[in-house]
Amino acid sequence: MAAADDIILRVEHLTMRFGWLVAVDDLSFTARQGDITALIGPNGAGKTTVFNCITGFYRPSEGRIALRHGDAIAWEWLEPLTNGGERSVKRPAGALYLLERMPEYLVTQQARVARTFQNIRLFPGMTVLENLLVAQHNRLMLASGYTLFGVLGFPSYAAAERAAIERAKAWLDRVDLTARADDAAGDLPYGAQRRLEIARAMCTEPVLLCLDEPAAGLNPRESAELNELLLAIRDQQRISILLIEHDMSVVMEISDHVVVLDYGVKIADGAPAAIRDNPKVIAAYLGVPDKDVANVEAEVGL
Repeated sequence: MAAADDIILRVEHLTMRFGWLVAVDDLSFTARQGDITALIGPNGAGKTTVFNCITGFYRPSEGRIALRHGDAIAWEWLEPLTNGGERSVKRPAGALYLLERMPEYLVTQQARVARTFQNIRLFPGMTVLENLLVAQHNRLMLASGYTLFGVLGFPSYAAAERAAIERAKAWLDRVDLTARADDAAGDLPYGAQRRLEIARAMCTEPVLLCLDEPAAGLNPRESAELNELLLAIRDQQRISILLIEHDMSVVMEISDHVVVLDYGVKIADGAPAAIRDNPKVIAAYLGVPDKDVANVEAEVGL
């Protein structure tokens, strides 16, 4: 169990129904500050539904999703915030957000949760640099007084614009795309587009970075580069990462904490080594009952 001082995200009794179908059933887990938490499971396990609830695409049928900024004292505000019916509380020591009460744009703007998707969603006709500047649109619009200050040439907007460009350039350097800054994003190789999408998310300066199958379609060299990038984000930026991933080599190599779903139900929760040897996890991935795991493992040489 994570200490309260370390927890940045609490998912409590999350349930998502689509009519008669229960996609996620009473799911609870926590994610720690500066950790990489992987959400894994067979196809149809409910992983993307959980992501959609956390990032505001879906409003859960039941449950609470709380995200902390700043000092851990913010967790003392959780019950009063829940009972008071508000979306968030902000104080000098930090802030606390109930994500299940927030629409998608506020989850991004205020709670500072950034997300990438399984299918790359760059702006292919824009340049690589422009894709990173677009990610900072909200900050620039505020600095411009919604265009007025920008039109009048106020120094505050010019300073914000310079800062946005420098931030974009820094992330281009981090993902080794500086030489392609003026190329159309759609012209990049697939692996480079994946890195650009992560850099674009990081330009929003998130507290929580949610990655939906970031290694999908990557070759072994590109997967290794992705691992290095995510570990650097965790270690150097102290950003908490929540990821969905089917590539178990990625999950086991970089994750600090793994949560396993099967048919919308949590079947395991712990360190990668413990998850790797868990009979219920093996059974879920092999598609056999728990009692038959030993026999199947012997047959396939596991």
